[in-house]
Amino acid sequence: MRYSTAFVIAALALPHAAALPAQTPADATTPNSLSAAEAAEGFRLLFDGTSMRSWRGYQRPSMDSGWRAVDGALTVVGRARDIVTVDEFQNFELRLQWRVPPGGNSGVMFHVGEVLQSPWLTGPEMAVLDDARHPDGQSRLTSAGAAHSVYAAPSGAVRPANEWNDARLIVNGSHVEHWLNGVKVVEYELGSDDWQTRVRNSKFGQWPSYGSLATGRISLQGDHGPGVAFRSIRIRVLP
Repeated sequence: MRYSTAFVIAALALPHAAALPAQTPADATTPNSLSAAEAAEGFRLLFDGTSMRSWRGYQRPSMDSGWRAVDGALTVVGRARDIVTVDEFQNFELRLQWRVPPGGNSGVMFHVGEVLQSPWLTGPEMAVLDDARHPDGQSRLTSAGAAHSVYAAPSGAVRPANEWNDARLIVNGSHVEHWLNGVKVVEYELGSDDWQTRVRNSKFGQWPSYGSLATGRISLQGDHGPGVAFRSIRIRVLP
């Protein structure tokens, strides 16, 4: 692991759902476009509503056939594999909208290295989930917005199935933040003592490469069934 800094805040210390800040409405910006402020801040689109040129299949040279651009959203339409960005990213802010069908399950992973069988064996994951209907929603460690199986997210931030959720993922050095619908649901330090302890006690403990890469690709999970969709995927590189 890269760092041994003190852990900033445990997700379990976050307020209960009743005390969470009011959720923001769905992003008012026209889908798959940048606001004037985002353009000035250096954001760029990773999906424009039609072209998938910024993405390809994990460990594959071309885009996976199970994904299609449908009504302006990058959508799992059948049997699909996980996909990754063509570019690698180290420090960044990622903003996107996601939607899942009833019982839907997916994830957004970062610092993914294409060295093992699946992206989740190297890349930490921000969970994408229908908390109300999927079994993973019964545990805050695997619920929507969580750092999957490592840091829990509080309840009350996710919107119901078939509604768009606004998500932000900030990775700056060792510091990581997960935001869901205007609420910071998870915050942690990669490589900290707390991180290492939690990883050792999770299903990732047997994989020494998990969360250890300083840079890598962003991955969208597609192997849990059709109907999962992403849009307004934009990113800016941080110093």
